[in-house]
Amino acid sequence: MHQDGQERAEDGLQEGLGTFQGLSPAEAVAVLALLEEHEEPLLSHSVAFAEHLERELRELEEANLQAILSSEQQLAQLMGALDEALAEVDRLEQSLQVCEELLGAVRHRMDHIHQESSLLQRLASNRSRLMDEILLLTTQLQLSREHCAALSRADLSSPAAIEACTAAAQALSSCMELPIQPCYRKLQAVAEQLILFETLKQNFESSFISHITNIFELQGDSQVPALGGTVAAPGHRPHHEELLPFTPLMAWLRSSNPALFWDLSKVYSQNFGRLYEREIRALFEQAKISLSGRRKGSLQERWEKPAGSRQPRWSLPRSRDSQEDALARGSMSRVLEQVLSELQPLCTSEQQFLQEFFCLGCGSVELEGSATKAGEPAAAPEDPPCSKSQSQAEEATTQLLSEIFSCLEPELRAFLDVCGKAQPLGCLQVLVALSDSVLGTPGLSSSPSSSFLHSLLGNVLLLAKSNLNKCIGTLCKEMEEAKPASRTRGGILPCVSRFQELVALSEEMFQTCQHRGELDRAQLRLASSVLSSISSLSSANLKVNTDMVMMENFHHIHNFLCQRNIPCLEGKKREAKQRCREHMEKYISTYVGKPLERLKHFFEGVKARLAQGVKEEELSFQLAYSKQELRKVIEKYPGKEVKRALESLYRTMHKHLSPEGNLLPVVWQAMEQGFIRQYQEFEELIQRCYAGAGIALDFTMEDLLSYFNSITMANM
Repeated sequence: MHQDGQERAEDGLQEGLGTFQGLSPAEAVAVLALLEEHEEPLLSHSVAFAEHLERELRELEEANLQAILSSEQQLAQLMGALDEALAEVDRLEQSLQVCEELLGAVRHRMDHIHQESSLLQRLASNRSRLMDEILLLTTQLQLSREHCAALSRADLSSPAAIEACTAAAQALSSCMELPIQPCYRKLQAVAEQLILFETLKQNFESSFISHITNIFELQGDSQVPALGGTVAAPGHRPHHEELLPFTPLMAWLRSSNPALFWDLSKVYSQNFGRLYEREIRALFEQAKISLSGRRKGSLQERWEKPAGSRQPRWSLPRSRDSQEDALARGSMSRVLEQVLSELQPLCTSEQQFLQEFFCLGCGSVELEGSATKAGEPAAAPEDPPCSKSQSQAEEATTQLLSEIFSCLEPELRAFLDVCGKAQPLGCLQVLVALSDSVLGTPGLSSSPSSSFLHSLLGNVLLLAKSNLNKCIGTLCKEMEEAKPASRTRGGILPCVSRFQELVALSEEMFQTCQHRGELDRAQLRLASSVLSSISSLSSANLKVNTDMVMMENFHHIHNFLCQRNIPCLEGKKREAKQRCREHMEKYISTYVGKPLERLKHFFEGVKARLAQGVKEEELSFQLAYSKQELRKVIEKYPGKEVKRALESLYRTMHKHLSPEGNLLPVVWQAMEQGFIRQYQEFEELIQRCYAGAGIALDFTMEDLLSYFNSITMANM
């Protein structure tokens, strides 16, 4: 029994341990706080502490029971309040149900009213739209009797009649462009009205085109007025003023029937092209007559001569009256300027008229895209985007101008070719005139009203540059292949004189021109050719020293370029100076030993032996260069003989050098310096190789200086 009781106690303990739950953190904190509230002596007696806790627990339970008993009355009051609230909720639900039934009836009535209002609005809208369509068909699709009569008569004989036809045509376009529903076209009245409009449009287009075509043909067949001996192009202001009143009708035709509009522009270009062709040819014929100073027949004879009967195209005359040539060049320059100045207003006025009359401003269509080919159906073009309209308008204007002035460029090329042949370097004068016109006129290249002429002159300017290159190439070839006359005595070569004349003439022509690019290139080519021609001289054709001729001609070119001060030829000027110096040194080295020729040969042999390794002190023991041989040679050159030889050398140089070169003082001074260097060299060799022999030249340095000074003073 005792054992069973013990087992049951253990089982109870295990069960208690199994149901035991640990304290939560909050409970642990509360327990610790409780322990801290009580004094330590009390805590040391657990039994007493347990009893204390038990007493406090009973006190708390009693307080709870009293609180519960006191709250029963309040609970009863709360339950009564809840019952009253439930009853009030029931009453509210009944009231809401009644209201909902009333609102349902009202909603039904409002829906009915809304439907009726929608029907009324739709009815009003339909009636308004119907009224608008009726007004559209009865008022706007109606052309007045006055307009119908004006279009039927097509009277274009007076400004008032033209104005009436213009207003009627615009009103007709407004009626025909009216937006009409496709179904309305099935109405008989609408169909009849549209047929009437189309008939009036076609009849008026036919009458207008016939009338304007007759004007084009009459103006194109008009006679060219007599120029009266002056280079002038007749104006077309009366023709333009006659056509400008029709500009609104041309704009109407362009919008209503573009194919007929562009066909009409072709008719204009064909008729006016004939008129301009006659006028331009008359202008250039008069310019050719003014250029030659003769009648047309003599001018033709002049240019139709056989090639062998007149001077080569690019060659300059050998002898000519400079005053007459200057007058002729001035005359040709004036004629060129007059012709170009006449062409500018001619083309500009026509271009401005085309842009105004044919509505070729912003928003115009391209000519090629709008015009129809023969035999093909006409198609109405679409307006291009605004970003391309300006360029397309310019293309259309340029095409019309090209057709009207189709003969201008060939006639201008032929006239400029005549100018190029009329004067030496005429192609250069043509280039000057064209450069001033194309590049020198402020604003010409950027002005829209002159773009056609600017483009045309630009093409002709390229041709002028090509002709100038051919001319310069021929002149360069002539100078490079030129040979001096047989056994010439030197002086200034013909190619040098030709070069000077060409440069002077070209500078005179380009005096007022600001664009020197082509001239600079031409002058560089000429300068290179003349320098090359001088350098290629052969002594076989010269009676004098070749170095002297080259020196004189290079010096002449250098002086000429110094006087002209041409920037592009600075390099050639330095080259001419350098070559002149080189050939002067060669010439002096050749002639400086002539007065003392045997002495020169003797000392050249001395220098050769020294170069071969012979010692200076042993040289005098060689038979050919002994002291005795040196004394014999020195005896042949006393002071008087040396002076006589120098005078002979001066006369030779004076004979060789031409007076126009003014080079004799320069060469004589260089010869003096060379002779002095030669004398000093002889003295040095005597001191080195024949020291102590008592050998010396028969003349001193002072004697040489006096010889040269006396010769110079005697020939001043």
